Amino acid sequence: MTSSSAPGPASPDAQHHPQHPRPLRRLTARGRTEAHRVSSPLELFFDLCFVVAIAQAGMELVHAVAGGHAGGGVLNYAMVFFAIWWAWMNFTWFASAYDNDDVLYRVVTLVQVAGALVLAAGVSQAFEHRDYLLVWLGYVIMRLAMAAQWLRAARSAEGTERTAALRYAGGVLLCQVGWLGLVVLPEPARLWVFLVMVIVELCVPLFAEKARATTWHPHHIAERYGLFTIIVLGETIAAATVAVKSALAAHGGLETLLPIAAGGLLTVFSAWWIYFVVPIHGYLRSSRQAFQWGYGHYLIFASAAAIGAGLEVSVEQAVGEAKISTLAASAAVTLPTALYLVTVWVLHSRHFKIGPFQQLLQPVTALLVLGCTFLDEWAVLATGLVCAASLAVGVTLAARTGPRGRRREAPATA
Repeated sequence: MTSSSAPGPASPDAQHHPQHPRPLRRLTARGRTEAHRVSSPLELFFDLCFVVAIAQAGMELVHAVAGGHAGGGVLNYAMVFFAIWWAWMNFTWFASAYDNDDVLYRVVTLVQVAGALVLAAGVSQAFEHRDYLLVWLGYVIMRLAMAAQWLRAARSAEGTERTAALRYAGGVLLCQVGWLGLVVLPEPARLWVFLVMVIVELCVPLFAEKARATTWHPHHIAERYGLFTIIVLGETIAAATVAVKSALAAHGGLETLLPIAAGGLLTVFSAWWIYFVVPIHGYLRSSRQAFQWGYGHYLIFASAAAIGAGLEVSVEQAVGEAKISTLAASAAVTLPTALYLVTVWVLHSRHFKIGPFQQLLQPVTALLVLGCTFLDEWAVLATGLVCAASLAVGVTLAARTGPRGRRREAPATA
C-alpha cells in the first residue's frame, strides 16, 4: 500500500488508458490530479481472479464451521485471507501511482494473477492438513512480481522517489524469507511466524513512505476498493444461492430455507447500501487517513466474504448436514455481519453522520444483529430485517437533516 503525497502534474499520455498496450517505456509516477481516472480492464480482471482464492477460502471455512471446527477454521481463514488481501492491496496502490499499461507492466501483473491461482489451489491443504506450501508458493510468486514492479519504478526514478521504491522492493523481498517459516518450522511455531510477519509486512509501507510519499489518485483508489467490495458481495450471493439450490435438490423443504434465503438477501443488499452511500474519495486526503482506511479494509473484505460462508453454514444446518447447533449456525451469520457494520461505520460512515442519532445507528444495529443470534431458525431472517430497518431509519434521519447532512459531497446517508 502507498500513502498520499502532494499532487503532481500528469503527463499528457497518462490521462487515459489506451485500447492497446503501449510499447515498453519508463515506469514513471502518475499525477493525483488526472481527470477521468478509472479502473482499467486489467485491474478488473485482476480482481476477478483474486476472488477465486477468496471463494476457496470461504468454502473451506464453511466445511470447518459446519464440521464443528470453527476455531481452527476461522484461524486458517484469517491467515489465508491476509495473504490474498495484502497482495491485492499492494498491487492496487502501486497501480494507482505507477500504472503505465505497457506490455511489461501487463505481463508482470498477469504473473501476480497466476500466483493468486496457485494460492487458491493450496487453500484446501492449508485448512485440512496445515500444509501451507502451495499457499506460500502462490504468495511468493505474487510478491516477487510486486518487487519487480517496484524495481522497475526505481530504475525510472531519481532522488527520494527512487529511495522509496527501493525500500518497497527490499522490504517485500526480505519478508518472503520470513514467510518461509510457515513451511519449514514445526506447526506450533507457525502461528507466531504469521503474527510476526503480519506486523513486518504492515510496517514496510510505513518505512518506505518516509523517504517520499508515492502518488495515488483518491477517486481511483476509492473506486478500486468499491469494485472489489462489489465482487466479494457478489461471490457471497453466488455461494449462498448454490447452497440453497443444492439443499433443495437433496432435501426439499422450501419452507425451511426460505427465511434463510430472504434474510441473506436483505443482509447482503444492506451491506452494499451501507458501503456505497458515501463518496469516500473526498475523505482520503492525508497519509494517516489513507493508511487507516486501506488497512482497515482487511476486516471489511474478510467479514463480507464470511457472511456468505455463514449463510452456507445456516443452510447446511437447516437441512441436517452440519454437525453444529442452531445457535452456532446463527452466529456464523450474525458475527461477520456485526463486524462488517462496525468496520464500515469506523472507516466510512461516521465521517458523514450528523448528530448522535445518525452516529449511533450503525453501532446499535450491530448490537441488535448480535442479539438475533439467539432467535434459533429465525436468526438469519431477523438479521436481514434489522439491517433493512436500520437503512430505512438512516434514510429518514438524513432526509430530515437536509443540506446540513451533506458534508464532503455526501448524499443522503443510511
